[in-house]
Amino acid sequence: MDDVHWRAIPEPYARDANARLLHALERGELHAALFCVGKNVEDSTGSAIAQSWGAAGHIIANHTYSHQPYTEIDAVAFGEDFLRCDAIVEKFTGFRKLFRFPALKEGNTAAKRDWMRTFLREHGYRNGHVTVDASDWYYDARLRQRLQKEPSFDVARYRQPYLDHIWDRATYYDGLARRALGRTVPHTLLIHYNLLNSLFLGDLLSMFRDKGWKLMDASEAFTDPIFKSEPKIVPAGESLIWALAKESGKFDGELRYPGEDHVYERPKLDRLGL
Repeated sequence: MDDVHWRAIPEPYARDANARLLHALERGELHAALFCVGKNVEDSTGSAIAQSWGAAGHIIANHTYSHQPYTEIDAVAFGEDFLRCDAIVEKFTGFRKLFRFPALKEGNTAAKRDWMRTFLREHGYRNGHVTVDASDWYYDARLRQRLQKEPSFDVARYRQPYLDHIWDRATYYDGLARRALGRTVPHTLLIHYNLLNSLFLGDLLSMFRDKGWKLMDASEAFTDPIFKSEPKIVPAGESLIWALAKESGKFDGELRYPGEDHVYERPKLDRLGL
């Protein structure tokens, strides 16, 4: 789970959003990895959120201080932003040296890609790769925009479209893994600390179980050797499965870029009147 963008969650939902997220994970007997944007967890409220996750047994990890994409700044500035976040998150219970790139963008040149990989190793970090990329952030943004215009809007209308979206992306990337790697992998799902998941995370976990998937703690998933992979592609990033498929050269013309984005989801939500 990425960002900890708690300030974006509107009232009255903000009051119990953190408790609902933690409760959903507790009921699911699951421990996640929370990739914190430093600026979101440095004040008293954000710090209390991160500490509550660490105290509940979840991993606390680095997602840069400002969440500025690596494609938009030079490598040295990006490294400084990373270190600024490290100084904040290392103090929390549950801290692990895992790092996730904003928007999963790992460098738009080979030089930037390789510089950051060396930088991470020098600081004892590993890439907290995503295997199942998705656009929950866009569904969340649409829902919040709707609530701004229509405070009485029935948020439950987003439940099934959101679950359908995640299931579609999960089965796609699992199928791509089987084709590109010859096996499935312990998947890591990209979702965000937001209103949408505070409402439907429990439903999301139940969906996977009901469909026969086994849920595992993030700490266990990241032990699979696949997460040590460093695909040599440019631009670097996206889902790890997408990147490995791209590196293989066997899926040219099939893999869209970016792997996930709002442009793919907008027509669906427009058709549904959401």
